[in-house]
Amino acid sequence: MEDRKIRIGIYPGSFDPITLGHLDIIERSSRLFDILIVGVLVNAAKKPLFLAEERVKMIQSVTSHIDNVRVCSFGGLLVDFAKQEHAEFIVRGLRAVTDFEYELQMAQMNRTMCPGIDTIFLTTDLRYAYLSSSVVKEVASYGGNIDRFIPVSLVPEVMSRCNPISADKKGSQEDKKNEQDRTDHQ
Repeated sequence: MEDRKIRIGIYPGSFDPITLGHLDIIERSSRLFDILIVGVLVNAAKKPLFLAEERVKMIQSVTSHIDNVRVCSFGGLLVDFAKQEHAEFIVRGLRAVTDFEYELQMAQMNRTMCPGIDTIFLTTDLRYAYLSSSVVKEVASYGGNIDRFIPVSLVPEVMSRCNPISADKKGSQEDKKNEQDRTDHQ
């Protein structure tokens, strides 16, 4: 009997923050591989809401129920990270046709640079087809409810980072009410 080669896949992204759509792709793709590495991109050109280490911890906390998932950060080219991790597969989620054009171009570029690495596309669950980290951050920045978009355990942290004014507004409203009460009693 031959020894079977361990199948390692990488699901890369910024995950700033991780959404339920990302989590769906992680859960589904974890069934395709012996090891799924969630690679948190460190991109110096972007100003992330959360540091890479924070994003890694967030993802670890919401994927702890999946035994074959490992989370780590990386910088530089994805194909170099994949080679370093002995991964032969890159997983990408597709929400819409507009995602496909960009993702196909990237898959072809990666395949040209490293012919031993294939890209696997998973279509997103329709419940999350509209969802992105950018949309979550925008809704949160206006104080909107985001608990249908990200794991509930992460909502307080994301809200406090996206909408620090919200806490100030609450305090300000209480101050106004207290001031009004004092005025009414004079």
